[in-house]
Amino acid sequence: MKRKNKMIRILFVMIIATLAMAQDDFFQPGYTIGGYGELHYNRAQNGNDDPTIKLDFHRFIIYYGYNWTEEWSFKSEVELEHNFVSGGNGELELEQAFVNYHSNLFGFQAGVILPSVGLINEYHEPPLFISVERPEYSKYVIPTTWFGNGFALYGSMSGLNMRFVLMEDMEGEGIGAGIRSGRGKGYKTTAYDWVKNLSVNYTGIAGLRIGGSYTMNNAPIDNNPDSTVSFGLGEFNLKYDAKNIYAVMEYGNISYENNPSGYTSSGGYYLDLGYNVAGFVGLEGKLIPWFRYSDYNRGNDDADKHYTIQRFGLTYWPISSVAFKFDYGTHQTESADDVKTQINVGVGYNF
Repeated sequence: MKRKNKMIRILFVMIIATLAMAQDDFFQPGYTIGGYGELHYNRAQNGNDDPTIKLDFHRFIIYYGYNWTEEWSFKSEVELEHNFVSGGNGELELEQAFVNYHSNLFGFQAGVILPSVGLINEYHEPPLFISVERPEYSKYVIPTTWFGNGFALYGSMSGLNMRFVLMEDMEGEGIGAGIRSGRGKGYKTTAYDWVKNLSVNYTGIAGLRIGGSYTMNNAPIDNNPDSTVSFGLGEFNLKYDAKNIYAVMEYGNISYENNPSGYTSSGGYYLDLGYNVAGFVGLEGKLIPWFRYSDYNRGNDDADKHYTIQRFGLTYWPISSVAFKFDYGTHQTESADDVKTQINVGVGYNF
């Protein structure tokens, strides 16, 4: 009997080992390709002034990746903005290019990476956000798209996801009414203090993501580590997209020390609410009428930097990877008498 049990154990170990080896045998190294793009019509009018009207293929992006094994891969993203680059117009940027190791519990990245800040910085494909343009919060509070040279360690368990990023310093001379102009974008950057970014989010309930992050850096001014602008960015985010309900909320605040502009803080929030009515009108896909309210201040209580946005829109996804968008809204600066009205129409895709 003991011998029989021993033989069963040996057979079991052999089966497990065979399955493990077969997993590698079935894997075939190869490349992956993807991308996204978006076309925008924008009409803006400030009070009774003549409107400005633009038609812009805002972004065209190609993703390229290669899988050496099931654990080791390379991922990259190249972005062209506004169709071409000439004389300071348009942008051509390498937004991601990193070696990635991934196991069931944790992973590691090294190269040009994105910090985990807010909902859109890492996941900014046009079908993933509801408005034609990205929320202004995701430009002036969180400087999307924020990328740079660095390293990341990440892991997940039971719907709880964590990521820690070390990346290039911000450029202190560019920090003022926000940190957007302090992004180095991987070009001859420094690492005297390193940007530190820690994020946590929970995705264990279908359709729900809730989380937040904290990011800090002593950013050298003109590459001088003895003269720095210090900042700390804390943010909270929530998204629910299920059972025909669409709801998004983000809140963030930045505190500064030695800010050349004199500001000690900036921040704000936005809230999106919508409902999928495609079933009521007999359409396939999703059709969501929605409303946004946003309030943010780029510098303390400066009335010239305080903005309030109200926006109504209608977005239709015939399939999950294509979105047709329309929105109308107002943009109010606290110190201004006139209100800016905006009409935006767009189409975005990813593959």
